[in-house]
Amino acid sequence: GSRYFSWVPTDDAPKSVDIDLKVDVQGSDRLLAYTNARFITMAGETLANGTMLVRGNVIEAIGPVDAVVIPGEAEKIDLQGNTVVPGFIDTHAHHTGHFYSSPFPETNASYLSNLAFGVTTTHDPSTNTETVFSLAELQRRGDLIGPRIFSTGAVLYGAKSNSFVEIESLDDARMHLKRLRDQGAFSVKSYNQPRRDQRQYIFQAAAELGMSVYPEGGATFYNQLTHIIDGSSGLEHNLPVAPLYDDVLSLWGAVPEVGYTQTLVVNYAGLNSEYYWYQHMPVWQHALLGKYTSQAELTARSRRVEQAADDDYFFQEVAASGKALQDRGVLVAVGAHGQLQGLGYHWEMWSMSMGGMSPEDVLRAATIDGARYLNMDGQLGSLEVGKLADFVVLEKDPLEDIRNTDSVRLVSVDGRLYDVAS
Repeated sequence: GSRYFSWVPTDDAPKSVDIDLKVDVQGSDRLLAYTNARFITMAGETLANGTMLVRGNVIEAIGPVDAVVIPGEAEKIDLQGNTVVPGFIDTHAHHTGHFYSSPFPETNASYLSNLAFGVTTTHDPSTNTETVFSLAELQRRGDLIGPRIFSTGAVLYGAKSNSFVEIESLDDARMHLKRLRDQGAFSVKSYNQPRRDQRQYIFQAAAELGMSVYPEGGATFYNQLTHIIDGSSGLEHNLPVAPLYDDVLSLWGAVPEVGYTQTLVVNYAGLNSEYYWYQHMPVWQHALLGKYTSQAELTARSRRVEQAADDDYFFQEVAASGKALQDRGVLVAVGAHGQLQGLGYHWEMWSMSMGGMSPEDVLRAATIDGARYLNMDGQLGSLEVGKLADFVVLEKDPLEDIRNTDSVRLVSVDGRLYDVAS
């Protein structure tokens, strides 16, 4: 992409130089036929026994096995007994290494772990700006294996600190959003800007520039309600009050396009689900996780754990409120916050189900509604003709039991197919 550098010569007005560097994206026009599988398309139907044709990185056809003609040139991949779902979308993903500067590693363990668990698109709402967009370009080209990487870049932080960003006018907001957009951001994170007019400047600048704003209010309930009223793209982290009653449900339901990423694994105002899952499963024995996460880390975090009574975990009440919002049409998405790369995303899905969401509700939040939340549903989030070939092959059916989502066998990102075992 383009980078812009400005300076002020001693004898002239400010000037800028457009430095343009273009590279080819690795790809192929090979035709693959995935057949004899159950396809949960998230486009209004589930195919009990279907075929999907993928040419290069685009879905060319999908339908029942007797309705899709497989051309002779196609390479067949028999998925007998497997279930195919759209690639999982993590709308609040903090990856290892995103806060550091170069040099960049040739591989990123958190990318591998997330991809192995079926996460094909991630959005990181707080990073080192230069680092994250450089890594995103490497992934997009095919030089770095991992999910799609999107980010806000560095946050627009309102507290006086090394990260402080001053927003005292609409022009301040425009300048900062243009700066981030020119470096690769389509979104920004408004983080604890103390005054409502400061937050409104950011929303207005974003509307002018066609950007999204995913704010975080730091568990300040009334502050977060103004985000909903004033035109944010959504809220990051849960409202610190649950259950939600009709006043808040009606307010939010009136603007359902303002989405919600609860991050139950780190929810505010009570015990979160990360501790619940460490308490209730032998994490260090998870075969797939152990391939991409060191045993030293797994042992330290999972073999000796704190315990609490099941009814003392607040995340279940928060999840129930998320379900009530989803029932009113609000875009509820899945964000795992990087708590445990890969498996943590499934913990988030399973936690949502404990608030009353059906397996189909959870999958909708993890796929098409996550894509809508990021304004990417024209290309991602469902298995439809013309969309990009991001999908997950599961050995077990998640509609029978949402806990089957981690039975990942194969994963495709942008048409590139990976065997998660290796």
